[in-house]
Amino acid sequence: MKKFIFLSVVLFLFACSSTKQAKINKGFAPNLVVAHRGAFLKNKFPENSIASLREAIRLGCTGSEFDVRMTVDDSLVINHDPSFQKMVIDKTAFAELRKLSLSNGEAFPTLREYLQSGMTNNKTTRLVLEIKPSDIGKERAKEIVTKVLATVKATGAISKTVYISFDYDMLKTIHQLDPSASTQYLNGDKSPEQLANDGINGLDYHYSVFQKNPTWIAEAKKLGLILNAWTVNDPTIMDWLIKEGFDFITSNEPELLLQKTSIK
Repeated sequence: MKKFIFLSVVLFLFACSSTKQAKINKGFAPNLVVAHRGAFLKNKFPENSIASLREAIRLGCTGSEFDVRMTVDDSLVINHDPSFQKMVIDKTAFAELRKLSLSNGEAFPTLREYLQSGMTNNKTTRLVLEIKPSDIGKERAKEIVTKVLATVKATGAISKTVYISFDYDMLKTIHQLDPSASTQYLNGDKSPEQLANDGINGLDYHYSVFQKNPTWIAEAKKLGLILNAWTVNDPTIMDWLIKEGFDFITSNEPELLLQKTSIK
């Protein structure tokens, strides 16, 4: 009898997990692979390039992550670091940055161009938009968020876009402006309960945070929050996160992760 009850509980939890995954991935590839800054590594594409985005889409990843910053003259551009070729982005006019190119010859990309490319011939891959914190101040941060949301709307990318950030206030602003937007916090210093109370949809923490706080995994599942982990390139860590039932795993090795999950 005990064995029967245990088996019933396991099957129930599996069914719940499968139902949640189906709901999360409705309209997207049914896998947990998010390509970090696009699928850049294997083919030596520049990180955050349109080429790396298109490769993530070609692979059938369920998500492709990229980073957004704003220039001094309010242009939204794609770049991870605060500077590009020694030019500080939030202190440089877009026209100056546009004179530069990525290592594969691509023009320095705007958010609008990136989203337009991400919406072209893409039926599988969500656009995981990371808004980088601003060093200028909270008002500037709100301006960035407002402009990002307007650009996503103007390009028709609302249904495919997920927002992530290390700046908690930016995510709360997104929630205030668009309660239906999907948001995930990156910094790893908030409990699942606090995220849920503030209307944030998920935890997208470095995997070491979950190793140090394993109870957060079950707590997040109980609260119906999305579980994501970054940046996972170690096969052993991939296996652990898959076993723990994470919704997404962000990796520089999307090909390996796709192979591990037997989904392509």
